[in-house]
Amino acid sequence: MKNLLLVLAISLWAINAQAKVKTQLITYKDGDATLEGYLAYDDEIKGKRPGVLVVHEWTGINPNIEEKTQMLAKLGYIAFAADIYGKGIRPTTPDDAAKQATIYKSDRKLMRSRVLAGLNELRKQELTDTKKLAAIGYCFGGTVVLELARSGADISGVVSFHGGVDPVNPEDAKNIKAKILALHGADDPYVKMDEVLRFQDEMRKAGVDWQMVFYGGAVHSFTNPFAGNDNSKGAAYNEKAAQRAWQAMQLFFSEIFK
Repeated sequence: MKNLLLVLAISLWAINAQAKVKTQLITYKDGDATLEGYLAYDDEIKGKRPGVLVVHEWTGINPNIEEKTQMLAKLGYIAFAADIYGKGIRPTTPDDAAKQATIYKSDRKLMRSRVLAGLNELRKQELTDTKKLAAIGYCFGGTVVLELARSGADISGVVSFHGGVDPVNPEDAKNIKAKILALHGADDPYVKMDEVLRFQDEMRKAGVDWQMVFYGGAVHSFTNPFAGNDNSKGAAYNEKAAQRAWQAMQLFFSEIFK
């Protein structure tokens, strides 16, 4: 068994080593707003491949989101990190981040418009298989991709990593076409259990194909290496939970993109 695991590890390393990830910034529009997203794909792969939209945390597109987008490219997807806030708007303090996130949390129509603009930009890419699309989001972005699903977007699946899940308009769940995977820190102090239960009730009543996974010992932002490791602060990186969540996402993708 150990030898088999070693061979698999070496094989995965070799695949990643051969991957030639190309990245570029793409300027696009949502109405009058100018946005700047981040595209990544493996140049060694020929032809179209499934597309994955990535939605950032409350600090906007940052090195963590760029890394996650590149990791998706190494898995064989074309990945596009959408810009919800606008070109050049990259909050650097919690207060500024909260102000930006609140704009969209309090205006779900605007939130949907911004994320749909990103999805449309992903669709436009020559390498994107437009019949195989998914969206993932982190924290604030997890809230956004669930709202994308509630808008009735024609995509195969949505993955929320430690995102807010509370439905603002529960009746909108009837519009959902995508399969849903919510990955959640069991000790997350920012997403309360009553919110989780309302989300589950929303999914259940609408007949959505959904899953929710809880990771013990994990708090908010458990996938973000830049979040520190002090759980008492409510947001902290948890390497084991992050790895398990990434594996859960890959299994989910293997199902929806088969």
